[in-house]
Amino acid sequence: MSTTRSVQARPQLQEAIEEMIDSGFVGVTLRVHDERGEWAGSAGTAELGGSAGPPVDGHVRIGSNTKTFVATVVLQLVAEGRIGLDDPVDDHLPELGLDRRITVRMLLQHTSGIFNFTGEYFEDGTFAPGIPATTAGKEWVEGRFRTYRPEDLVRLALSKPARFEPGTGWSYSNTNYVLARLLIEKVTGHPVAEEMHRLILGPLGLTGTVQPTSEPDIPSPHARAYYRYEDAGEHKTVDVTRHDPSWISSGGDMVSTTRDLHTFISALMGGRLLPDALLAEMRTPHPTGVPNMGYGLGVFVLTTDGGGTVISHNGGMAGHAALMYSTPDGGTTLTAALNYVDDAALSMGEVFQKATQRLVAEVFDGGQAGPAR
Repeated sequence: MSTTRSVQARPQLQEAIEEMIDSGFVGVTLRVHDERGEWAGSAGTAELGGSAGPPVDGHVRIGSNTKTFVATVVLQLVAEGRIGLDDPVDDHLPELGLDRRITVRMLLQHTSGIFNFTGEYFEDGTFAPGIPATTAGKEWVEGRFRTYRPEDLVRLALSKPARFEPGTGWSYSNTNYVLARLLIEKVTGHPVAEEMHRLILGPLGLTGTVQPTSEPDIPSPHARAYYRYEDAGEHKTVDVTRHDPSWISSGGDMVSTTRDLHTFISALMGGRLLPDALLAEMRTPHPTGVPNMGYGLGVFVLTTDGGGTVISHNGGMAGHAALMYSTPDGGTTLTAALNYVDDAALSMGEVFQKATQRLVAEVFDGGQAGPAR
């Protein structure tokens, strides 16, 4: 089942999202803006066993795309002179006892070395668990309405050994962005949602975007999210559209739409939210150890197979996911919302990776992605 609105048909895009349904996703909505105009389409269904397609302008939990919003707020506070990018975080949050070498930049860049409170995967294949909610499928499902305080997530992470000395490596850690949230609130004296609205949501008119704390509901319309786990040898699939997102906090708690994500990333890359110097800092990639993929300040900087540069962040959040890609000038964007059946093994991960590669190749490898400025 599909819905398409465009200035002209884009059969390759429709075919790509229908292949995603064939590979196991429940529903997909995709929005592309480029020199050919705007195209929006959907495939699959809004819920398991249903017949209605996912709403093209529906709300979705955007997972780690939240990090780009949070990084932008921090950089806007840098622009306002409220904080320095190379300030020791301990200057602003002394109550946490952070290593004095950890700077604001290191939080946004994932170079702090701080343990990831959702668990750490190591190169040798071992896993060091974090909060109980993320260690087992059944445990997460049964505890999905528990409320966590950001400070508690950070303190748990700080009770674990650091992954490396500050500034000497790169490792993706949700803890960095919970610290960024606490930093925003400490520096401004306001809840992060208030600053998010003042600096981004209000100026851009992002009425479909929400920065929650522990609210379990997301606005309608939306597709349903699912989680599968094993209990006494039996596989169970549960609707987890409603859950308390405080377990991930600003590592990935926001809700948005494909339209709002397009407006945001286009405005951000187009220079409407940050001064040129800070935007350049944001887009300067630090090596991640993965070929053709660096990390700036709250964004991935990708080199496509065609040699172009794309600025991106994606995120998954317990049966919901969102994609956000843009050329460095904001002129071409791809945003998407997905609903699927998640599980502790992240069994959709490889399928997710292949699907996004196909979409990026389709939209950005036609000579549209240029070098980062």
